[in-house]
Amino acid sequence: MRIVIVAVGKLKRAGLRTELDDYLERIRRYAPCQEIELKDGTERELGERFARAIPERSLVVALEVAGRAHDSPRLARVIAQCDQSAVAHLVFHVGGSYGLPAAVSRAADRQLSLSQLTLPHRLARVVLAEQVYRAFTILRNEPYSH
Repeated sequence: MRIVIVAVGKLKRAGLRTELDDYLERIRRYAPCQEIELKDGTERELGERFARAIPERSLVVALEVAGRAHDSPRLARVIAQCDQSAVAHLVFHVGGSYGLPAAVSRAADRQLSLSQLTLPHRLARVVLAEQVYRAFTILRNEPYSH
């Protein structure tokens, strides 16, 4: 299974970029992982860009404040279920400063909330990558998650 993070905008802040790249490399110890950065635009343009970024046989998770909240062990179980089934790509959609277009969120298989707090979209990417990495360490009973 491949992890794909599709996000609006480029992460330019050096500190956040360094942190995100570190977690993406850590995830790659367990599964192929890629980040796709989309150019911002109208809701329609973004909808088309998100749709083109989804590979076949994907389970799509939209990050939404109003989505379902999971603790880290539950997210690990979701990732394990995807890995054990026919899911080839686990795709996470991260919106821009105005969130995800409603149609993109509705089209996703699941909506996930990282927090009831509204996170800046740049920070949400880093938090997501850290939690995906944490999930893999939980599944392997490695000390990082303790």
